[in-house]
Amino acid sequence: MRIAAKKPRSTRIRSPAPAAAHNLHSLADQLHSAAIHLLRQLRKEDDASGLSAPRLSALSVVVFGGPLTLGELARAEQVKPPTMTRIVTGLEKDGLVERKDDPRDKRLTHIESTPKGRKVLAAGRAHRVERLASAVGKLEGKELAELSRAVQLLREVIVSMRGEQA
Repeated sequence: MRIAAKKPRSTRIRSPAPAAAHNLHSLADQLHSAAIHLLRQLRKEDDASGLSAPRLSALSVVVFGGPLTLGELARAEQVKPPTMTRIVTGLEKDGLVERKDDPRDKRLTHIESTPKGRKVLAAGRAHRVERLASAVGKLEGKELAELSRAVQLLREVIVSMRGEQA
C-alpha cells in the first residue's frame, strides 16, 4: 500500500475574501482615525514645553536615536536638510541639543541631546502619559484587559509593518 505524501502547507498569506477585505480596510481606517485623534489629544500636553511640534519631534529623534548627523536627522523626520538646519539651530539656541564634530571625519557634525533636552522631553512624555493614564483609569477591569491585549496586537502590527519596509 502506498501512502500519499502530504503536500506542504503554503506559507503565503492568502488574500482575504472580498467581504473580509472590506472589513479589514474598515478596521484599518478606524484604527488610523483613532490613532490620529489620540495623538491630537495628547499633543495638547506638548504646549507646556513651549516648543513647536517639529522641534519636539526632532528632539525626540535625537534623544532616542542620537547622536545623528544633520542628514540622518532630516531623513528620519522626512524633511529637507535646510529645514532641519533651521530646526536644529533653534534647538541649539534653546540649549536642548549641541553639535559635536566627528573625530574620524571632520566634514561631519553630530547632533546630540543635552541634559536639558532630555529633561524637556521626559517632562513632555510624563504629561502625555499622565493624561492618558487618567482617561484609561476610567475603564473597568475587563476593558483594561482588552486594551492591554490591543496594545500587544498593535505592537505586532508595527513590527509587521517595519518588516514590510525592509
